[in-house]
Amino acid sequence: MKLLVTGTAGFIGFFVARHLLENGHSVVGIDNFNNYYDVSLKEARSRQLKNYKLFAELRIDLKEKDIVLEAFSKHRPEIVINLAAQAGVRYGFENPYSYIDSNIYGFLSILESCRRYPVRHLVYASTSSVYGANVKMPFSEHDPADHPLSIYSASKRANELMAHSYSYLFAIPSTGLRFFNVYGPWGRPDLALFSFTKNILAGKPIEVFNRGDMARDFTFIDDIVTGVVKIALSKYPVQSQRICNDPATSHAAPYRLYNIGNNKPENLMRYIECIESELGIRAEKIMLPIQPGEVKKTWADIEDLSADVGYSPNTPIEYGIKEFVKWYRQYYKM
Repeated sequence: MKLLVTGTAGFIGFFVARHLLENGHSVVGIDNFNNYYDVSLKEARSRQLKNYKLFAELRIDLKEKDIVLEAFSKHRPEIVINLAAQAGVRYGFENPYSYIDSNIYGFLSILESCRRYPVRHLVYASTSSVYGANVKMPFSEHDPADHPLSIYSASKRANELMAHSYSYLFAIPSTGLRFFNVYGPWGRPDLALFSFTKNILAGKPIEVFNRGDMARDFTFIDDIVTGVVKIALSKYPVQSQRICNDPATSHAAPYRLYNIGNNKPENLMRYIECIESELGIRAEKIMLPIQPGEVKKTWADIEDLSADVGYSPNTPIEYGIKEFVKWYRQYYKM
């Protein structure tokens, strides 16, 4: 099949594209290689994908709507997996406009392109952050998600609503995936595992927010990729999907939302202990209060995704952290 994947120079997009290519699919990758973090890491991921004959890379910005439309017109993808976005909660305090450019205008370009050049399925990245300060655990797609605590989470919730509108009006089959704390080799430098590992190896202290009293549903990248690909390639009957997974609604649209996580929250201090154990170094810790926009705990209810496509994450954090540290030492020659 021919798929268009955005964000292929990014963390999740790189792994999803590589998995598809290894299984014989043709992938058109889009990325703008912005400088939110080290561009050389993005270039290194890109070089790996270019080793596959069925990979074509387009260096374009999604908010350039005419260029995106042209790419759809030329390549006519059957399935679109939109993973490009401005990520990060704290960066929103510095540059909130980047979230509107990338996550709103960019996503609108994707939706309009899918409207003009119909696709079998649009899968797009959302986030567990849309649940805001929800205290009901685990987080369920059936619960409200209308009080985001950051511009990032607000933009991703907007994506879900935009996708629903297009699915309802133009019969575009779409699935939003609410990611829960993805980690693993080739991860982003702004993520906890990367920054903790970097600082510990450099003999620098690490910042521990809410004084360590936090828990996250850390999900290994291999489990995420399996779920993303399964849902992207799944059969999608256009007229039989519930709106927002809510059986109380009286009409249907080709639209779904799923949590995609590990269904097992881990305490932040235990996560740090696993990193220390793998590195053989004890970290110096600076205990800080919780940051604005952060939540104390995340925990994914994955019952719907498991029932519909057999999603079953099974990677323990000890193994996931070991794989990351092995990659980090090799990549940075440490």
